[in-house]
Amino acid sequence: MPQEPKKRHSRQRQGKRRASIHLQVTQSILCPNCKAHINPHTICKMCGYYRGKQVLQVKRKTGK
Repeated sequence: MPQEPKKRHSRQRQGKRRASIHLQVTQSILCPNCKAHINPHTICKMCGYYRGKQVLQVKRKTGK
């Protein structure tokens, strides 16, 4: 059988432990081709370019 804790940890101690576990805002960069905000190291969803080369053919919606 595994050992069980002898005493309960306080809320303060629990809070100190969990203080470093938090969400971080993801960084975004500007696409050098179309100037849209994208995540680093990903293909731009607006123009389909990655590192200066066109990787995807993006279909554009034609407005009326």
